[in-house]
Amino acid sequence: MGRKKNIPIGTAVVIVGLLILQQTGVINIDDQTNNNSHQSASSAKVNKTVNVKDGVSYGTVTDTHPSESLAKTVLTDDVVKQLNANKVSFNKTGAYIVNDNQTNLNAQVNVAPYVQLAQQDSLGRPGVANAFLNRTSRQYQSRSETGSSRTIEPVGWQQATIGGRYNTLYNRGHLIGYALAGSIKSFDPSEANPQNIATQTAWANQASNGNSENTGQNYYETLVRKSLDNNRNVRYRVTPVYIGDNLVPSGNHMEAKSKDGQLQFNVFVPNVQPGVEIDYATGNSTVVK
Repeated sequence: MGRKKNIPIGTAVVIVGLLILQQTGVINIDDQTNNNSHQSASSAKVNKTVNVKDGVSYGTVTDTHPSESLAKTVLTDDVVKQLNANKVSFNKTGAYIVNDNQTNLNAQVNVAPYVQLAQQDSLGRPGVANAFLNRTSRQYQSRSETGSSRTIEPVGWQQATIGGRYNTLYNRGHLIGYALAGSIKSFDPSEANPQNIATQTAWANQASNGNSENTGQNYYETLVRKSLDNNRNVRYRVTPVYIGDNLVPSGNHMEAKSKDGQLQFNVFVPNVQPGVEIDYATGNSTVVK
């Protein structure tokens, strides 16, 4: 006859207690096991990264602004050289600050407001745009009211539906904005001016109307608009920066300085879109998933 195993009294009490609790429905051992398994599966799903490709964190098309990882893809040594940059730092909201925001623009001039646009190059790409602006150059009417609603498709225009925050990838990106200089008689502020329009991502163009947490081109244009509305005179320059024969610019170099010194910036707005990989040579794109 085999020897009986003695179970310690303390262990027996715990086992009996657990059985009673399970029978009364207070606990369910099977449910607890299933919950643990479900939590493990959920954790695995949360930790899975679906928006990183070739070491670049593209983010998603619903992101507010690009990550530094994505912005860096267009900040090549060649681009830094074209920016005449001794120092470039990411501002954590989408753009790069160049040379501590200091520019060599001369705002101490006495001239009427003007816009000066470079001729297109052999590839049809627009070049540097210079301006001297004041309140009289501002345009407060809509494009339809001023007859400036004509459009073109600039070089590199390969429009794509991407969904998310902006739905479409590209905008007809202006160098000198309609609202800043639309009242200057010699300037064509429409989206049909090939010397002033480039293929620009929706984020780079639209972000973000004065919101300092999302600094695309519109954020910096808002700073200029407010300065003009406060009767300041502003020297302004926007330069699209290209690598080689790429049709789509890597970004826009934006500089501004007011005559009274109250406004000054020197920034590079990368021409990127969260969640999207762009072929800058052609304008073709892929949503990264």
